[in-house]
Amino acid sequence: MRERLTTLACALGALVIFASLFLHGAALAPERAALPTTAERGDSGLLGAMTWLAGEGIRTVSLRERFDTLARRRDLPPRGNLLIVSAPVATALKLGEVNALDRWVRAGNTLLVLAALSDKPAWAAGGFVNADASLFTGLDFVMRAAPPLPAARHPIVPLPRTVRATLTPNGPHPYVAGVAEAVALSDYTPQVWDTTLPRSGFVLSLAHERERGQAVLWVRPAGAGTVIVSGFASLFSNRALGLADNARLLANIVSASVAPAAAVLFDDEHQGLGIAYDPGRFYRDPRLYATLGVLLAVWLAWVLGSTRLHLPRGELSAPREAELVRATGTFLARVLPPAAAARRMFAHFFRRLPVRAPPAGEPPWEWLEHQPRLARADLRQLREWYADAYSDRRVPLARLHNLMIRTERQLAA
Repeated sequence: MRERLTTLACALGALVIFASLFLHGAALAPERAALPTTAERGDSGLLGAMTWLAGEGIRTVSLRERFDTLARRRDLPPRGNLLIVSAPVATALKLGEVNALDRWVRAGNTLLVLAALSDKPAWAAGGFVNADASLFTGLDFVMRAAPPLPAARHPIVPLPRTVRATLTPNGPHPYVAGVAEAVALSDYTPQVWDTTLPRSGFVLSLAHERERGQAVLWVRPAGAGTVIVSGFASLFSNRALGLADNARLLANIVSASVAPAAAVLFDDEHQGLGIAYDPGRFYRDPRLYATLGVLLAVWLAWVLGSTRLHLPRGELSAPREAELVRATGTFLARVLPPAAAARRMFAHFFRRLPVRAPPAGEPPWEWLEHQPRLARADLRQLREWYADAYSDRRVPLARLHNLMIRTERQLAA
């Protein structure tokens, strides 16, 4: 019983350690860049903008489907809606949905593209912003060389501190009414882009960047609708919405674009937030906790029923004679010098020979030389090893033993 209680305590301790690692594992992982979605509470998320508009009575929708579903939605009027998209995207655009988006805008809706052209928040550091922005707007964006901002380092390395850029209106327009300036924030070095209209049409520049003088806000008609392009992607993010006149700029665009029964749509699908994504629903599902409870019960039953803390005690048999001799010989071989062992072997060998005792301390070499059965080479080898043994030089004991046995057999033949 005591052994089972000890096993249970160890199992519960292991469970606590696993739970602590699981619950706090996110703190050990590198911090990811917040994506511009309406579910993101981080710096670059759009949750603040969506919550603020909803609080003002504006209908807001998190669009978690591709653009080719816009025309089929029955919960939205066919015109008077505003769609806010961010570029670069995390989920690639399909050609079919780009064409569907163009038809939807031309039917009388407004598209607001927040493109990270003149600012560079962390989530846009590695994207192809010019390609995505061109698909959304029909404009071409070509990067040109320009002196970097004072705090800039390398385009790939994060800036040591967040860099501000200021949007300044070029003149009066409903979108910039009451806007003295708007602030964008960059975590990486921003670039400078030139904008062109690839096909016949018209584009109006509404504002420029105060620090570098380049245009950063454009508007162009598209059929019965409108396309608004901002070269600053961070204007309406959670961390920038309350700066300067950013909120005023968003309010102007919404009031001028959204009809009374229409909505402001935020493109979450192309930033990786699909229709099936709902972490809250996953953790609210009681089946998750029922499954964890069953797994925990099965694991505890296995640990308490099958785990042993102590190995079974086995009966030790007494060692045999050969094992004792081998162990003793190994011990002596490690502590006895080979020359001393060889001298002792020669003494026993001479004592076993059938010869009258020679003078004290003298080996019977003369008697052995007169034995016709002995090979001269064997006798010469014996004398060499004898001299080595009494000179404290190393002697091959195994070969000496075999030579002595062969010599005794030859004498007894």
